[in-house]
Amino acid sequence: MKPTHILVIAAAGALLGAAAGFGIKFFNAEESSLSAESESAMASLQTVPDFAFQDLEGQVRHASEWRDRILVLNFWAAWCPPCREEMPMFNELQEKYARDHVRFVGIAIDDPEPVRQFVESIGVDYPILLGDLEAIELSKRLGNRFEGLPFTIVAEPGGKIILRHQGGIEQDQLEPFLQDTVERIRPQFASPERI
Repeated sequence: MKPTHILVIAAAGALLGAAAGFGIKFFNAEESSLSAESESAMASLQTVPDFAFQDLEGQVRHASEWRDRILVLNFWAAWCPPCREEMPMFNELQEKYARDHVRFVGIAIDDPEPVRQFVESIGVDYPILLGDLEAIELSKRLGNRFEGLPFTIVAEPGGKIILRHQGGIEQDQLEPFLQDTVERIRPQFASPERI
């Protein structure tokens, strides 16, 4: 082999090694920034922050209205098939657990008219709020890193988040969790005994 071939092979090897080293360094930097981002996000997502969005009647509703309840907060859109599939079940569970201080609230990231039509078609009996870019940002802060729909959280009274669920949720996943939470917090809502 000629010395010039050896020099070319050595130079190519050095360039590939440097590129591989840069790639590994870049990957590790990206990985650490993602983990730092999720760690800082998780640190700020322990409780539901105060938020305010209009409902379908144009009234501004605040998170503080439901602070003393088990809050099931669902981000959805009328164009989203899994969102549409789970809403009748949410409606049924809202009726079933209303006396147990459970409140479902939907935040539709959609235009008002399709939301209104869908809600009326199935008779949703819980508050539906209209979201926008601020609602998308709220869902991200609550743990929806990929901004997918549906996205559901459950928070206990006081706002502490106890469940995050990306994608459609089934009744057999959600209801046992609600039952356990209701039983756990029931003493908070018990009437004081008379002396």
